Amino acid sequence: MAVFTTVCEAEADALLQRLRLGTLVELRGIEGGIENTNYFLTSSAGAYVLTLFERLTAEQLPFYLYLMKHLAHAGIPVPDPQGDENGDILYTVAGKPATLATRLQGRSALAPTVAHCAALGGMLARMHLAGADYERQQPNLRGLAWWNATAPLVLPHLNAAQAALLQSELAYQNHIGASSAYAALPRGPVHADLFRDNVLFEGARLSGIFDFYFAGVDTWLFDLAVALNDWCVDLPTGRHDAARFHALLGAYQDVRPLTVHERPMLAAMLRAGALRFWISRLWDYYLPRDAQLLTPHDPTHFERVLRERAAHPVRLDGA
Repeated sequence: MAVFTTVCEAEADALLQRLRLGTLVELRGIEGGIENTNYFLTSSAGAYVLTLFERLTAEQLPFYLYLMKHLAHAGIPVPDPQGDENGDILYTVAGKPATLATRLQGRSALAPTVAHCAALGGMLARMHLAGADYERQQPNLRGLAWWNATAPLVLPHLNAAQAALLQSELAYQNHIGASSAYAALPRGPVHADLFRDNVLFEGARLSGIFDFYFAGVDTWLFDLAVALNDWCVDLPTGRHDAARFHALLGAYQDVRPLTVHERPMLAAMLRAGALRFWISRLWDYYLPRDAQLLTPHDPTHFERVLRERAAHPVRLDGA
């Protein structure tokens, strides 16, 4: 989240009037992230997050917004987009597609414990099951096709060893993606970006999951792998932490046990998750956009994770 587009108080107050959500008390830009413009918006009626979409189109956005409403109504603690008198939850603010959703309470666990990982694992499984009957369809827009299209743009910025890693891993993931084993994996709506800074806790209780704007229909195992790669690694080295790994995975399987098709594919999906975020961070780092509060993530972190996942495959029967 960053501020690419400036929203004035008059525009914010006009939106509140349209939604019948009181009058503006405070409007404050949110620092961090790289995709959308976000503001904390407080009104006389409550606390919200105003999001302006910088890359996603108005045609793509209903999938994300109605997915959040679907999950919220199923009891998953996610932001609930607010509708106007016609039920519309997508508007135009400062010339950009926008939405206003309830603000979740709590703080991110940036140094997650075993307990945090277990809470996340159970909630992720619940979220997958709750989304299984969501009817809208949209592919993961940062999936394999995007990796193939983006890799040539970042390759000129890499040294020889990095370029070799990127090309060999991309070839491996294309092979996996074309396999019958991959086709057999269960799938449905996924968050696809479930990092520790996108989850909130109040004490030990998981109180919120947000930032669904990379969501799409993909394999549930990929979504789980993305979470494992962030919540269960040693940040300086990229090595996985066995205790947190088994806590997250075990709690997930207590709610939704992995199928016989998923279990042997976990190592490949862990590599896929690392590759996806290495490519996107390279892209954001070397081909950035201007923003008032933009801090690109370090791409070398996921290079380390990918090398670890390829050299030391993490399997269900070992740590």
